[in-house]
Amino acid sequence: MHGTLQNRLADPDRPAAAGGAHAVVIGSGFGGLAAAIRLAARGFRVTVLEAQDRPGGRAAVFTQDGHTFDTGPTIVTAPFLFEELWQMCGRTMADDVPLKALDPFFRVRFDDGETFAYSGNHDAMLAEIARLSPGDTDGYERFMREAEAMFRVGFEQLGDVPFDTVWSMLKVVPQLVSLGGLQSVHALAAKHVKDERIRIALSFHPLFIGGNPFTVTSVYALISYLEQHWGVHYAMGGTGALVKGMVSLVEGQGSTIRTGAEVTEITLDGRRATGVRLASGETIAADIVVSNADVAWTYRKLVPAAARRRWTDRRLERARYSSGLFVWYFGTNRRFDEVDHHTILLGPRYRGLLDDIFSKKVLAEDFSLYLHRPTATDRSLAPDGCDTFYVLSPVPHLGSGIDWAAAAEPYRRAIAKRLSETLLPGFEDAIATQRVATPQDFQDRLLSYQGAAFSLEPVFTQSAWFRPHNRSEDVEHLYIVGAGTHPGAGLPGVLSTARVLDRVVPDPAEVA
Repeated sequence: MHGTLQNRLADPDRPAAAGGAHAVVIGSGFGGLAAAIRLAARGFRVTVLEAQDRPGGRAAVFTQDGHTFDTGPTIVTAPFLFEELWQMCGRTMADDVPLKALDPFFRVRFDDGETFAYSGNHDAMLAEIARLSPGDTDGYERFMREAEAMFRVGFEQLGDVPFDTVWSMLKVVPQLVSLGGLQSVHALAAKHVKDERIRIALSFHPLFIGGNPFTVTSVYALISYLEQHWGVHYAMGGTGALVKGMVSLVEGQGSTIRTGAEVTEITLDGRRATGVRLASGETIAADIVVSNADVAWTYRKLVPAAARRRWTDRRLERARYSSGLFVWYFGTNRRFDEVDHHTILLGPRYRGLLDDIFSKKVLAEDFSLYLHRPTATDRSLAPDGCDTFYVLSPVPHLGSGIDWAAAAEPYRRAIAKRLSETLLPGFEDAIATQRVATPQDFQDRLLSYQGAAFSLEPVFTQSAWFRPHNRSEDVEHLYIVGAGTHPGAGLPGVLSTARVLDRVVPDPAEVA
């Protein structure tokens, strides 16, 4: 995908036109901000509407007792997708938001205490695999060759292609089948390596986009190659620094961002979007509307049922949604320098736990955790001598019926016990501040249907053409960006949904 798209862009030194075609963007997550930048670069007047009191959506930031917490994505794996947004505005990203490459990317800790340093250094990866399972080094090489093939097709060729016709899907199915795209990511790993620990280390990545490694198409093995190709980076200042930088780009183009502006309806003339209505009653006219809100929320709550033929309530209710997340943010009054920036802490079960989360939808007594310690890299996020953390546990979405008002504190205590026994002995005595977020918060605060953290589950039958299209099938001049449309969740996916707009949104003169 990198370098393959011919963008229809205006002069980056020219601010968005004061008159002419007006685009309203609902939501200021990464997809909405990227869409705003791209549309303004093409000459649209752009207004971004954010319901919360600050931009960022799921990538919002909060500060508490001197600690700064990123609430959303923390891993930058395709920096060029950010860099080209800065280039469109005649600026250099590194001047505003420096990125730091991480090594290792993650440290995986298995339940028996064994660890695996997952890095971008090929020789180091072979050495780690040889240390755990000497017979699997050749299999790892084969797996990475297949991951690269998936990357060349799934990311470079198809990542910014709008799948809004059946033919566009049928053209690529034979290629995806020939690559083995109908098997799961875990099955692909299992085909090449024998040690289950190595299989897990090569297949856990779909969990970062709300998918089950045992059911998600092996096309998502491309993430493994993407990481090796560009590395895993951290934005100094936290993910919030990326949001702040993108807001600066949007405003520098002459566009407007309004916070505390909740959209309650997309107004229509027949089946054509004409603007939006806010909770205050204010209406804002627009030539095109771009929704970065949760896709199920967009169709179920913002588009009248009479205008929907494909994305009806029934279809959306029967769709499969991603996992939810339980996130515990905490700051400590001392440092834990032995803990890496990113740690994957695996529990006693892997497949059984994932089955509980995705299929049975029950809250298991055990869990696998992702521990984020950004202060390992960036001391600015905590007071001197302190650390900032969050620990994340994939859990069932709200379709499970879990009452998080009752379950949250016992679950937090269980996680604390596990961390004390493994990575952070004695840390509870050092906790200076804390907060939790559950799937209920994702639904109530972020308007995410079923509290799903990543929108639709990325199984094959909900990918590409089967996913809600970037150009709405139901409403003319309505476009969708974010995790719920093609190509999907994760920073590269979400930024690519905005990239697709360059292909499907007409030029301003054609819609004004």
